[in-house]
Amino acid sequence: MKNDRLMQIPKLPGVYVMSDSLGDIIYIGKAKDLKSRISSYFNADIDSKATTIITSMRKIDYILCASEREALIIERQLINKIKPHFNSMWKDDKSYPYIKFSINEDFPRLIFTRKKLKDSALYFGPYPQLFYIKKFVRWLKRLFKIRPCKIDLFENSLHNEKNVKSCLYYHTEMCYGPCLGKITSKEYKQKVKGIELFLNGRFKKLESEWKKQMFDLSLSMCYEEAKEVRDRLYALRSMSERVMISEITQEEMNQSIKRADSMNELKNFLGLKSQPTIIEGFDNSNIHGIDAVASMVRFQNGIADKKNYRRFKIKTVHGIDDFASMKEVIFRRYSSLIRKNEKMPDLILVDGGKGQLKYALNALSELRLQIPVISLAKGNEEIFLQDKDKPLILSRHSEALKLLQFIRNEAHRFALSYHRKLRVKSFFNSFLY
Repeated sequence: MKNDRLMQIPKLPGVYVMSDSLGDIIYIGKAKDLKSRISSYFNADIDSKATTIITSMRKIDYILCASEREALIIERQLINKIKPHFNSMWKDDKSYPYIKFSINEDFPRLIFTRKKLKDSALYFGPYPQLFYIKKFVRWLKRLFKIRPCKIDLFENSLHNEKNVKSCLYYHTEMCYGPCLGKITSKEYKQKVKGIELFLNGRFKKLESEWKKQMFDLSLSMCYEEAKEVRDRLYALRSMSERVMISEITQEEMNQSIKRADSMNELKNFLGLKSQPTIIEGFDNSNIHGIDAVASMVRFQNGIADKKNYRRFKIKTVHGIDDFASMKEVIFRRYSSLIRKNEKMPDLILVDGGKGQLKYALNALSELRLQIPVISLAKGNEEIFLQDKDKPLILSRHSEALKLLQFIRNEAHRFALSYHRKLRVKSFFNSFLY
């Protein structure tokens, strides 16, 4: 976080809105003095609640208000509409996971747990978004080379070398190898102690310590270890300067609320367990079975995520067969996400009726995936759902229907543009040859 960004925040009443890397709003708060309140999240002596938020936060927007009372009213309205993770978490009694840093062990580990014990370990959290925090912890383990195994290790009674010598983590330099006696408990704790500062968001102090450590190692001609610390510094700087701050208008926030309303409507109408934050829409395009193609568009929080749009040439289907084509692209898309271990969408929308829905579900079944799928048929705008004989018909004024229509039309536009591109290419190829 750069000081000049904080300096630009006015010392006025307002509401601040914090979002994660995917653009999801995770916390909404009010302040009599926006500058002081937002700055407090980046102070060295950070409280536990702020620590939990700052680990996930990537962006802060704020709305200026005429008074503290107005800020309170707007804050309540936004929280009731959007229901951010952290605001909701601190009001309910759900058991969210913590990150446990087991400094009470000879060779500490990072562990996920839902119980906060009095065992001299350090606990960070709780965290409501387990998927993202797990990725973050995996990154921390690689950065600090902290042991990822579940073995209980004691310095005075290590395991039999025959049982641990084949450990891939050590041989791929992802761990210092304490189980093999390659490092003492004191040396190991020295190398991983920065995790505590990191998880507390104390980036400046950690950077200062690492700079000194890198300098001392260079003077001692320990160049490999100095390079390791330098790589940590690069990673740290990318984390500590990650937060964007900007002012937004009430109208812009109203648009955000409108999108949140549409996703909340979808959740209720479709009987989903949670809001469909990520929706992927599919459409096919061909003329007389020639140059058959398909498209996939991705929407995040009701906004087109164009960098994650995808185009497909139909490979296994000959002639006009929209059903089989839909099955092919659904299978190809999600088998790819499985291979890459990437996040699945919360909802899949296919253009068409019962047939397209059936074949899309068949593809997911073959992949052993359970993702909610619906189809939207043109004309009466009927929504077909799995295990429902009759289609769902929403009011033409429904925000949920408008969002589905927009995604369906965008998928159609994207497929059509790709089909035209291929036709033009085919025309010029036939003309040249």
